[in-house]
Amino acid sequence: MSKPVLEIVGVSKRFGPTLANDSISLSLAQGEIVALLGENGAGKTTLMSILFGHYMADEGRVLVDGQELPQGKPRAAIRAGIGMVHQHFALAPNLTVLENVITGTQSLWSPKLRSSEARAKLLAISERFGLKVDPDARLGDLSVGEQQRVEILKALYNEARILVFDEPTAVLTQAESERLFATLKDMAAQGLSLIFISHKLDEVLSAANRVVVLRGGRHVAERNTSETSKAELAELMVGRTVTRPVREPSTPGELVLEAAAVTIRSDGVDRLKAVDFRLHAGEVLGIIGVSGNGQHMLAQLLSGTRSKTAGDLLLYGKAVDNLSVTDVVSAGIGRIPEDRNKEGAIGEMAIWENAILERVKAFSRGGLVDRKAAIAFAQTIVDRFDVRGGAPTSRIRLLSGGNMQKLILGRNLIDRPRILLAAQPARGLDEGAVAAVLERILEAKRQGTAVLLISEDLDEVMALADRIQAIVGGKLSPAISAEEASARKLGLMMAGEWTTEVPHAV
Repeated sequence: MSKPVLEIVGVSKRFGPTLANDSISLSLAQGEIVALLGENGAGKTTLMSILFGHYMADEGRVLVDGQELPQGKPRAAIRAGIGMVHQHFALAPNLTVLENVITGTQSLWSPKLRSSEARAKLLAISERFGLKVDPDARLGDLSVGEQQRVEILKALYNEARILVFDEPTAVLTQAESERLFATLKDMAAQGLSLIFISHKLDEVLSAANRVVVLRGGRHVAERNTSETSKAELAELMVGRTVTRPVREPSTPGELVLEAAAVTIRSDGVDRLKAVDFRLHAGEVLGIIGVSGNGQHMLAQLLSGTRSKTAGDLLLYGKAVDNLSVTDVVSAGIGRIPEDRNKEGAIGEMAIWENAILERVKAFSRGGLVDRKAAIAFAQTIVDRFDVRGGAPTSRIRLLSGGNMQKLILGRNLIDRPRILLAAQPARGLDEGAVAAVLERILEAKRQGTAVLLISEDLDEVMALADRIQAIVGGKLSPAISAEEASARKLGLMMAGEWTTEVPHAV
């Protein structure tokens, strides 16, 4: 391996009593791809934020080409050739691609705005790395995969030689993820050095040259990908053997939720098209599909935030016109939203406040919230669902994504709901957290909860669902049983290949 282009030496960082990074050291060579692996809350994002200048380390140094990098200064990191592609894109949806790329490099309002030069440079970079994009397209009109492409182009436009990707495939489809990693390998072949944070062991093994594992804020292991396995990496991440739970056959109970020819029209277009499904107590009904095929609309409808245009919806055998959020809560429907940051939590509020969001009345006395009781309730969730990274009085935004997800899951399952709507419940979670979330969902099913699982993950659906329907272009396929399901068959169903002969199980 050649001389390192990047060295992180003995970096430590505390947030109050929490030691997020404990004397971590790692290096990166030119043309190398290193995966940074670890549980949610292991300190990965904190370490990369120190590298990029968002945080200052309490101890330790960062060296680029042997020169120490000033800490706490993102501009210094950019000038040193470091670029960061964030999980939640730092882009302006109302600006064009070109405007987003050059923001911060020159004034948008300058009379001498060098847009023609910038356009030529952007197109040259786009061509070199196979990242095709229209410079004049409005960012908000692009797909998630295209927006990520703009984030990468922005870093390359700033002459980045070292690129950091934080959960780069968390919001991408399988096809987009495959294209992204083909691009990353091409970048490395052209001499760029890459670090990517991921929880997905398959992509780590296929894309990285080397894996650095963090656990509890410490560097615990390092492996060449050619000399390790998924099982070993999963065990290194969590410090124990990880086994995903297995679905057990069960007998469904009463019919609790039914949709018949339900349609949702938005902006003159039918986003959901006469969908039918039936959900019983004590079963998991899986809805599988590629992102953008109407599953978000379906989740909004059942969460009480979207109204249907046509069709019938029956809840516990009674017709309901449209559900409100209040109706959903009072009906005993728990909800794990697709986007935990925007729809599942309020970042500036404390963990305890987020824990009681949907049950404030239960903790109120004379119009005032009983803070002591609410904090005790939140602590129960933290203990029972292994939420790590903060006390109940800490702001929830300080939790890692996986620990925030466990809090949301616990808030919904601690008093067993009659129905659980779980949209992408394990998205962005490490292997240990995935196993824990899947087990909690299966436990709820065994206790009689009816679970509607909406997911893009074939493994997740096949591990949990008793029956499965595919959603394509706003339409739902007939249901098939778990025994009939295979990766190939579900893949065909997700592509719209199904027939009316497939039985609609009840």
